[in-house]
Amino acid sequence: MKSYNTIIAANLGGHCDEDYYEGIYKLNETDVDLIELNISCPNVKSGGMAFGIKSAVAYDIVSKLRKICKKPLMVKLSPNAENISEMSIACEAAGADGISLINTVQALAIDIKKRKAVFDNIYAGLSGPCVKPIALRMVRDAAKSVKIPVCGLGGIMSAEDVVEFIMAGATLVQIGTGNFIKPDIAVDIINGLSEYMDREGIKSLDEIRGII
Repeated sequence: MKSYNTIIAANLGGHCDEDYYEGIYKLNETDVDLIELNISCPNVKSGGMAFGIKSAVAYDIVSKLRKICKKPLMVKLSPNAENISEMSIACEAAGADGISLINTVQALAIDIKKRKAVFDNIYAGLSGPCVKPIALRMVRDAAKSVKIPVCGLGGIMSAEDVVEFIMAGATLVQIGTGNFIKPDIAVDIINGLSEYMDREGIKSLDEIRGII
């Protein structure tokens, strides 16, 4: 990937503090440019509650990892956090260089013929266009609460979706589900974004960033 002269980010998840420590130490020795810390994972040593639900818990793990991390550290937030603004502020105070949101929304699918949940774990992460309104709300709340960059994600399928996230306050965006549906979707979005800016007479996205 380095041959494409692009920024490489590694997403790091864990189920206990030790998992994160080990991951940070290993990634410190690689060429990745940025580490995205996924704190939506369940903390198996604390009854299964995700690190990203309570602000105090998030602050604790992020501040510890910040001390040993040699790379820029972005924290990926869960939509299930008790208060997304407080969570964002806690991560910023702990030393995060940026935050990204939202992760998948906990959901349920049922097979009516088998009369059981589709997934063995009962609940599973829901992503795609259906979560975009939730993501937009939370991105806006986070962007108005912190000074560090906010990366918006959740249901981005078009240039118009990107514009919405920028207007909500996102500094940058990520594409997840869209890549599985159309692997070259990023090219279409970049071209569509340029066309939108030309059509609207926008010279810089900063002109519309956070206007909502």
